[in-house]
Amino acid sequence: MLVVVGGYLLGSLSTAIFMSRSLLGGDVRKKGSGNAGATNMARVYGFKAGLLTLAGDVLKAAAAMLIGWLLLGDRGIAAGGIAVLLGHCFPVFHHFHGGKGVSIGAAIGLAVDWRVFLAIVCAFFVGALLTKKVSVGSISAAVMITVAALVVGVSTPKLVLCVCGMCLVVFQHRENIRRLIKGTEPDFKAAKNLPPLGKKKKDSAES
Repeated sequence: MLVVVGGYLLGSLSTAIFMSRSLLGGDVRKKGSGNAGATNMARVYGFKAGLLTLAGDVLKAAAAMLIGWLLLGDRGIAAGGIAVLLGHCFPVFHHFHGGKGVSIGAAIGLAVDWRVFLAIVCAFFVGALLTKKVSVGSISAAVMITVAALVVGVSTPKLVLCVCGMCLVVFQHRENIRRLIKGTEPDFKAAKNLPPLGKKKKDSAES
């Protein structure tokens, strides 16, 4: 129970929302795609903000799974990983409106097996670069995490974690999938010429 509750609360600490509100003068959920994740942070505030968001999300996921592993081994990794993913996507501190779980999925892949991590990174970049759509890369990586886990032969708790992660990330991309089918999904473009982190910029849409 400690692993699950602690993991969920860690996941609910949204790096994107904290950075956008405290350092950049706005709520990222009200801009771009409306998603509180690394991709939308890069789209709205630039690559630096996106990378910092990714790092923060990976660290909180790693902490949740490390605590789980120390207490319960592989079962703890699975419990902590699922809990932090749920917290990230549905954060209790932010009205259950969070990210899509891709950065947490990357941390899960690394915790499961380094070969699984490499496979999902390759799937992400191949999908994103070929289509110029981050959503395609994210969905490809989500599917690959289960495929790679099966090929590598990870433990049952880790496999359950991968399957749960795949299902939730794909579910969180349901609107992207609809747009992909309709041909209306936009290409990814990072923001440019924005103020450095720590220097707030007034958001005319919120003033």
